[in-house]
Amino acid sequence: MRIFVTGASGWLGSALVPELIDAGHQVIGLARSDSSAAALTAAGAEVVRGTLDDLDVLGTATAAADGVIHLAFKHDIAFTGDYQGAAEADRRAVDTFADALAGTDRPFVLASGLVGLKSGQVSTERDMPMVNGTPASLRSATATAARALASRGVRSSVVRLSPTCHGEGDNGFMAHLVATARAKGVSGYLGDGNQRWPAVHRLDAARLFRLAVEKAPAGAVLHGVAEEGIALRDIAEVIGRHLGVPTASVAPEAAAEHFTWLSDFVALDSPASNALTRELLDWRPTHPGLLEDLDKGHYFRTPATAS
Repeated sequence: MRIFVTGASGWLGSALVPELIDAGHQVIGLARSDSSAAALTAAGAEVVRGTLDDLDVLGTATAAADGVIHLAFKHDIAFTGDYQGAAEADRRAVDTFADALAGTDRPFVLASGLVGLKSGQVSTERDMPMVNGTPASLRSATATAARALASRGVRSSVVRLSPTCHGEGDNGFMAHLVATARAKGVSGYLGDGNQRWPAVHRLDAARLFRLAVEKAPAGAVLHGVAEEGIALRDIAEVIGRHLGVPTASVAPEAAAEHFTWLSDFVALDSPASNALTRELLDWRPTHPGLLEDLDKGHYFRTPATAS
């Protein structure tokens, strides 16, 4: 298939592109910069220049493709105060993909998230997020709309990714926790540290997206989860050991100062199952788990700056 991928040069996209090409697909990647375009060309993908705001570009590229995988999200503005703006831009892009794919039975795979789906309980693919008009729920509403495209003749599916999609080169949640521990001189966890985060290695996640575009049924919800839930205290202890700093509890009233933009996330207990996804697509994660990946040391080689 000719597959149009947004976010193709990003953290997950840079693993997905070779996964797709090795499986015999052609990849057309959206690139918003010269460096992104060069990376995609080097990886063997075709390049379409543009951003999520270039709706005409998105529509044209989608119409010329056999399927779409939408990974891109404006994380740069989402985590610096304008989550609503990022979510609204995402919805406009998804609506554009929908109009171009309607009635074709072609696949559309949307990357979404698991954080906060069902606090304190193990979420399954059958659990649906609350959509209540808050900025955070706007992305959930987009995922719901994407699933509903099945009624418009689109083989749509949603992959809910673990809050930490880890691996060498990660600059997300784990890298921020490491940078914070380095900067503060203590590896912190919130309260008792029993909050659980599901996790998945990015290479396992890339394979799941490839399987989804190839064969996920219309309206499917898939969980990009390799490990159901890892306690934040366990994560903090590994980080502290590698940095040679103590591990300690952070009081809720001090969370914003200590964890900055990650403070809301560290309060969430969001374990999740992958049983239905494994059964539906025969997806079997094979790469290292999060704690094993942290113990490999690559998160601690290049100091990052907490922000």
